[in-house]
Amino acid sequence: MIKNVIQSGGLLVLLWLLFGDFVLVWFHNRVKTETYNNQYSSKEDAPDSQDQRCFCHLTGVLDDCFCDIESIDVFNNFKIYPRIQKLTERDYFRYYRVNLNRPCPFWADDSHCSIKDCQVEPCPESKIPVGIKSGNYNRYSQVANANTDIVDCEQAQDLGAINSTLSNYSKEAFEDWARHDDAQDHFCELDDETSPDADYVDLLLNPERYTGYKGPSAWRVWNSIYEENCFKPRSVYRPLNPLVPPRGGDDDGEGFYNWLEGLCLEKRVFYRLISGLHSSINIHLCAEYLLAEGWGKSLWGPNVQEFRQRFDPAETKGEGTRRLKNLYFLYLIELRALSKVAPYFDRAFVNLYTGDRQEDRATKELLLQFFNETKAFPMHFDEKSMFAGQKIEAKTLKEEFRLHFKNISRIMDCVGCSKCRLWGKLQSLSRACPPQLRCHQTPAVSALRPKGWARR
Repeated sequence: MIKNVIQSGGLLVLLWLLFGDFVLVWFHNRVKTETYNNQYSSKEDAPDSQDQRCFCHLTGVLDDCFCDIESIDVFNNFKIYPRIQKLTERDYFRYYRVNLNRPCPFWADDSHCSIKDCQVEPCPESKIPVGIKSGNYNRYSQVANANTDIVDCEQAQDLGAINSTLSNYSKEAFEDWARHDDAQDHFCELDDETSPDADYVDLLLNPERYTGYKGPSAWRVWNSIYEENCFKPRSVYRPLNPLVPPRGGDDDGEGFYNWLEGLCLEKRVFYRLISGLHSSINIHLCAEYLLAEGWGKSLWGPNVQEFRQRFDPAETKGEGTRRLKNLYFLYLIELRALSKVAPYFDRAFVNLYTGDRQEDRATKELLLQFFNETKAFPMHFDEKSMFAGQKIEAKTLKEEFRLHFKNISRIMDCVGCSKCRLWGKLQSLSRACPPQLRCHQTPAVSALRPKGWARR
């Protein structure tokens, strides 16, 4: 059942994530060009193996699914990216309300970044479209306002009717039960959008980029995610962990991946989703890197060397290719989540309300075109293969999944850089909350852009 939170962020988040998912192709072309220019006087002089060794030259079928990388590249470049590029520029998809002042629930938060590029510029409420501020997502439709089956009104209306005949004590008890039942479906910790600490942010004016936030504080966040939330025993060592001294021959990752392949499908999928999330964030930082800082305006752009350091197999002991394949896997999961939520938006009474009738009509038409493309993709991830064992074991495992995802969303409140925290929340929200698919806040840009992308 799609809950009322479908009107609050995840659809927009997923759209922005897919929007960024082809920076890899651009890096591929850029790095090949630099390699030839630096090492060979002509293309004919370069050995064929050079192209094959390229850290971002990915091919073949992805693990744990029946989809190949080439099909995803073509589908995204020609079907998905052009439409998402337009959608993320629409008012409905650019404003996000977020609380960046929540305390870290796990350790003393002593690492707030003082670098100016870490700061987030909130959007004055006077500039927010009236429909987004009011939350009247179906304002245009009388049918929507009258229909008792509308999910976002259903629970409140039923409780209201019952509570008129109950004592205050019973009324509070029913409301507590309702909150508890709703929480059982939550795979992430959602911000309270009514909090006075929550601000609207224009994501187009606060893009995800490298801010200078790095070192032990950032490592601690990722270490907590991998070591405490990915079903991994402490006796198994994660390759290239910056907080653990190198272990010689044991640091090649063989032991880790032997352990990983021995896990059930669900736990392997969980790890690949987190690894894909990490790759997505890293690619954004490499794509929008601070190249020069002057008195006037800072110069941001792609940093190929930084990208190579994180993903070239020669510099990552083979980890880079695995990381990038996990990004493709994550993309596939996001695509499936969007195709599943599409029927909700097909209904005539569901509108994307900002207050500008013409704009909203065009936005929904564009969104439906996008959904038609996602539904037509022939190699979707088959989620029915997960949690398909015995009912009790499957239920227990699903609850572990939920708690781990929710924990990861809470860890994002421990990120010391405000801009990194903003985009970390958006990225983890989209990955941790597809069951709710929140959809009226906004987006986040994933990591691959179409061929020829070089706007920065």
